[in-house]
Amino acid sequence: MDSKLSCEDRYSRQVLFAGIGPEGQRKLGASSVVIVGCGATGSALSSLLARAGVGRLRIIDRDYVEPSNLQRQVLFDEADAAESLPKAIAASRKIQAFNSEIKVEGNVADLTPDDVDELLDGADLILDGTDNFETRYLINDYAVSKKLPWVYTAAVGSYCVTMNVLPGETACLACVFPDSPKGIVETCDTSGILNSAVNAAASLSATEALKYLVGAKDKMRRTLLSFDVWSNDRVEISAARPRPGCRTCDEEDFIHLQGDSRPHISMCGRNSVQIHERHRPIDFSEMNTRLSSHGTVRFNEFVLKFWRAPYEMTLFPDGRAIIKGTTDTGVARSLYARFIGS
Repeated sequence: MDSKLSCEDRYSRQVLFAGIGPEGQRKLGASSVVIVGCGATGSALSSLLARAGVGRLRIIDRDYVEPSNLQRQVLFDEADAAESLPKAIAASRKIQAFNSEIKVEGNVADLTPDDVDELLDGADLILDGTDNFETRYLINDYAVSKKLPWVYTAAVGSYCVTMNVLPGETACLACVFPDSPKGIVETCDTSGILNSAVNAAASLSATEALKYLVGAKDKMRRTLLSFDVWSNDRVEISAARPRPGCRTCDEEDFIHLQGDSRPHISMCGRNSVQIHERHRPIDFSEMNTRLSSHGTVRFNEFVLKFWRAPYEMTLFPDGRAIIKGTTDTGVARSLYARFIGS
């Protein structure tokens, strides 16, 4: 069977859907989407768009696969967790295994003001697979400044939420949430999460993405939609128009893009701290020799893991680290300086 017939067969049921058809499928194949974050929602979004035939996917994620991810993160398996593979690498490998006709780029990176232009450049659409408002506000600043559409997606517990941001037409994230949530905020580590809530959120957002990419923008939802899959509670808030006086889309004050509010060290859940280092190449073989006498070390080409009770350090080639076992940034920085360097 030649590639043309193979392609026609692969997407035949989708092409039969009137909203897509042959021309819509062609547009999907010519589209480029960036997915920021490849945890629960991000991996589901990546899988759905890859299977739908979006031609180019760029997956950005700073984290690695752990056993606790396997309950809800659909692109990973036990071998990925055993190797502590970076999620972006594991996801791109899985996608290429079930759809070799599209281009997939996995970036093991943390989206920051310093690299946002490089990592998001060339996208027709940005999808949110993150787990924090710090990164979402950065995406929002970039997207609004470039007049680039993006889709906000979140899930925790049994609750999922999604909103389309079409700069100049709809509300942006800062219109609806002028500031990040204060006080105690639910996370997957404190409230748990149902994989069905993840897939509900991803399915809604992926469908909105398909609408945009095939040119059916008039069909896109203009609300912030939240739904609880356990209680069946549903809430919709209008996001049809930008909010007058919005710091981002009205005043064009892109504080997150400028990096004014971003801490050098950030909390990343799971009783852990992330240390953002840049331009500090790490030789894993040399680091293995240095650290072996201080604890247990294991590494591959993507990550080095160092265990020294009660802490676990995951080190990436660019010098970034996730230190597990503390939420004290001072302790984390001290450990980093002691074993990696100041």
